[in-house]
Amino acid sequence: MRKFGSLLLVSLLSGGVTLGAYKLFLEPNTASKITLANPNYAKNVSLGAENIDFTTAAENTIHAVVHVKNKTVSKIPVMDFFYGYRGDREQTQIGTGSGVIITEDGYIVTNNHVIQDATELEVTLNNNKSYQAKLVGTDSKMDIALLKIEADEKLPYTVFGDSDEIKVGEWVLAVGNPYNLNSTVTAGIVSAKARNLANDGIQSFIQTDAAVNPGNSGGALVNTRGELIGINTMISSPTGSYAGYSFAVPSNITRKIIEDLMQFGNVQRGVLGIEGGEMNSNYAKEIGVKETQGFYINKVTKNSGAEKAGLQKGDIIVQLDDKKINGFAELTAYINTKRPNDVVQVRIVRDEKEKTIPVKLSKKEMLNYEFNGIEFEDIDAADKKKFRIKEGVKIKTLSNPEYAEYSNLLNGAIVLSIDGQKAKDMETVSSYLAKKENQKAQYQIITKNGQLYSIIM
Repeated sequence: MRKFGSLLLVSLLSGGVTLGAYKLFLEPNTASKITLANPNYAKNVSLGAENIDFTTAAENTIHAVVHVKNKTVSKIPVMDFFYGYRGDREQTQIGTGSGVIITEDGYIVTNNHVIQDATELEVTLNNNKSYQAKLVGTDSKMDIALLKIEADEKLPYTVFGDSDEIKVGEWVLAVGNPYNLNSTVTAGIVSAKARNLANDGIQSFIQTDAAVNPGNSGGALVNTRGELIGINTMISSPTGSYAGYSFAVPSNITRKIIEDLMQFGNVQRGVLGIEGGEMNSNYAKEIGVKETQGFYINKVTKNSGAEKAGLQKGDIIVQLDDKKINGFAELTAYINTKRPNDVVQVRIVRDEKEKTIPVKLSKKEMLNYEFNGIEFEDIDAADKKKFRIKEGVKIKTLSNPEYAEYSNLLNGAIVLSIDGQKAKDMETVSSYLAKKENQKAQYQIITKNGQLYSIIM
């Protein structure tokens, strides 16, 4: 996949500021069900805008799109220059965005950055009724959050379309509340699929030219039948306002995340257990293969489903189940719709011959990563609470004898950054270290005793 080199600024679309924090846990819920669209409807891909009726889709969607307002009350220290310290003063800040009702009993999907750190959430429907909302759960990596309101009536909601089936050039509508202008509808086409803005393959966006602006975050991207195919999330802009392109989290990824949150209370993330890079003509020439599309496996993670199934370094993944794979963003987008223990039919090219290998996905939290005799693992909720951090990776074990004298310092330490790059999680760390040409790296760590060090190993 071609890198998005012209991106000047990726702006999160929610207006205002979101601060503070709270967290709620949800019991598994089987009463609320997400509705899927009829897959047999005809598409309007080949019709011009003048021949398509957008009114039905718009009318159905605006009633299911809500205005989300987050509120936080934070304490700031106040100093009196004449009488000394006087204590704290409370400061209230408001942030706004959009959300989409997905069940008649009040489940609402929005962006994580719309509600991030909020201490109070209020949702206003299209009929101007307002409700206090509870946060069910979030997936910060995919920028998705799930809210719940208790209404006194059955609510209008959107049905989920199949985002894998949308076509480049297909007409879509973006519905949200830009600049607090409620129920705003704009039209455009799908400009690209599987767009990876961070160049790390973790996220995979639908790119459109439907106009979206601050406040559209968390709103609906629907097709001409009014089926939800994405959650509007970002814009490409030199100013922070719309300048030609917008991006949405695909509905298939969104649906899987919120089903996990509703059923388990957290996201069940499955992984193949491989590392590598996208194929192109230059890379194919460099490694001496004919394939110019697909994902090249450079390393197979120990104890992963990929290793157990027999995937090897040098294999090129060209298809997962019935979905063709041209690069990492497409591979990740498909895997993100799956759960641990799901079996995926992986079609590879090995020694210029194609073969299909069934791979059972591993649970992401079960995998570790080793670099230069240092084995890393993701931190858990207890680590985050103990060290008051939101991200990082833990040093699990040391097998390099050169580090033996520092084992008491390093074992169990939390890595905050490597060579100045934030160590957000295992995926970002393994992706960065796999590309390093040498094994020397500078680590910023917090020891088990809470001491901060910067060391070179």
